[in-house]
Amino acid sequence: MVAKLLITFYTFNKMKYIFFLLVLISSISSAQETSKFFDASDAFFKQYVSNGRVKYAEIKQNPKNLQELLSLAKRVKVSTEDPDLYKAFWINAYNIAVINGIIKQFSVNSPKDIEGFFNIKTHSLGQKSVTLDDIEKKLLFGNYPDEARFHFVLVCAAKGCPPIIAEAYRPEKLEQQLQQQTVKAMNATEFVKVQKDKVLLSEIMKWYQQDFEIEGGSLLDFVNRYRKTPIPGNWKIDFYNYNWELNSF
Repeated sequence: MVAKLLITFYTFNKMKYIFFLLVLISSISSAQETSKFFDASDAFFKQYVSNGRVKYAEIKQNPKNLQELLSLAKRVKVSTEDPDLYKAFWINAYNIAVINGIIKQFSVNSPKDIEGFFNIKTHSLGQKSVTLDDIEKKLLFGNYPDEARFHFVLVCAAKGCPPIIAEAYRPEKLEQQLQQQTVKAMNATEFVKVQKDKVLLSEIMKWYQQDFEIEGGSLLDFVNRYRKTPIPGNWKIDFYNYNWELNSF
């Protein structure tokens, strides 16, 4: 009887050990895949992005790097348990999916020329099948509704978007990158046009006004939070037409 109990105890603990080992190996493998994704994304953006424009023609001629990056992005799994990792992954994934969507139809003059570009066409990313709208509205804003700065890092392939940057968003410096891109947008004359007694804002701030006002205050309050030279609170706000022309060279 004692021998039987000892065998059972040994077998049970051996199984626990094997299970723990498998979980550990899986966790290490997942971390390595995620790290590879951020490194590959960084190299890709550095090679094909310059001054807020994307070298679509070059990518189209040699799509190997993009396809390898998409393969990595497909296998990565992230969780909101690590918010910065989660946000950084999906921001990069969005921008990569946008570029891939354009490459599939290149050469187009605008993302608007592709039917269902944002809300119908799906992408295999983060072990999910998602549209661009799914990433923006469900995975990012759905989990972090008060992070209006997402609007300045998710780039929709149009010149009216805030400029895409030539590096990956990384969890360890995500806060700095979000802040940097928002400050850049709010101080850019092509994004916030200051006139004599009124200010013209990007239509992004019209379409998503509730995102910018979610913490209270007006659109101008949000703008001035990041402006080097604040805009008077009594000035009239208007919006200029969004430029949907492709952000290519």
